[in-house]
Amino acid sequence: MADKPRVLILGGSGFIGRHLVSFLYNNKLVSKVVVADKVLYQIAGLSAAEKAIYDNHDFLSFKQADLANEAHVSKVFEHDGGNFKYVFNLAAVTKYSQGKEVYDVNIVQLSKNCSAAALKYKVERYIEVSTSQVYDSTNNHNDEKAKIKPWTDIGRAKYEAEQAVAAVAGLNYVIVRPSIVYGTGDMLGLTPRLITGSIYKETQKKMKCLYTKDMRINTVHVNDVAKALWFLTSNGEKGAIFNLVDANDTNQGKVNALLEEIYGIKTEFLNAIKMAAASSMGSKFLVGYANDQHLKPFSEACKKYGIMDTPLTPYLDEELIKETPTAVSGDAIVKLGFKYDHPNVTAALLKEVLQDYIDKKYFPKELL
Repeated sequence: MADKPRVLILGGSGFIGRHLVSFLYNNKLVSKVVVADKVLYQIAGLSAAEKAIYDNHDFLSFKQADLANEAHVSKVFEHDGGNFKYVFNLAAVTKYSQGKEVYDVNIVQLSKNCSAAALKYKVERYIEVSTSQVYDSTNNHNDEKAKIKPWTDIGRAKYEAEQAVAAVAGLNYVIVRPSIVYGTGDMLGLTPRLITGSIYKETQKKMKCLYTKDMRINTVHVNDVAKALWFLTSNGEKGAIFNLVDANDTNQGKVNALLEEIYGIKTEFLNAIKMAAASSMGSKFLVGYANDQHLKPFSEACKKYGIMDTPLTPYLDEELIKETPTAVSGDAIVKLGFKYDHPNVTAALLKEVLQDYIDKKYFPKELL
């Protein structure tokens, strides 16, 4: 193992970070991983298998740090002997509707600090994980040269972070823009839809949805994201940008079909007249109505089946309830030879997400 690289994963307690750690461990790709995160991994909701890897101190060393603080960043890059060949930046605030200053500090400033440190400590390649929310929200597939028009505050901050990384002269970096990421541990991708579907299984009502079945919500499995991040340590030109998206061309209709298969429910989309009437009320009305329909029933179902505390919620943020398709093209990384292991979203893959939460006692097994 001594001839294999040492790597640093910033934000490694998070959703994608834990899967990257597992990918590196299971494939025996590195000699040592250092994970830096503000959140202790012991309280980050890891699965038993993931926690066993993090507890293997011959393989992994953990450093708690606030990466928006320059002094903390230096300590992270020197932790456990430093000398990292590759650095992956997965650290960022992921909660929506926070103030601009929150994102400026915990996304933009954080990336400035970490990319500058990567140059200072002679990292061979630095990989910045951004988001496809930096593109104009359109139902036509955006490639890496598409119009930049962030449609969330996180997207705005992520694009500024990208620019900060690109401004570090001499840094060998790559930027990655994933579409909607799903898989075990996901809370913000497809999981809110999974939770919403479970409510309609419990209430035995038809699930009525906004907009149209054709609205794209393109996806990528988290294991493929982890695989792609490693692939890009030795592929792709300096300064290149890569979208990550599966071949499923996921849209709302395809997701609803999977919800029907998983839960045995019926779904439908509001007709044009009803949708126009709903839209005329504004996004605040829509988000309030949707959350009123789902928050209490899910809470009641959890209590009914003995789940008294869970981080899961069907809550929809106002930024996400608007008609904002996610449609991206991922041809660039495929042309380099990358192959996705999960090209299609399937009921089995979504059930894995739910079963993981059942095992953690976050989700009632009776709702699956």
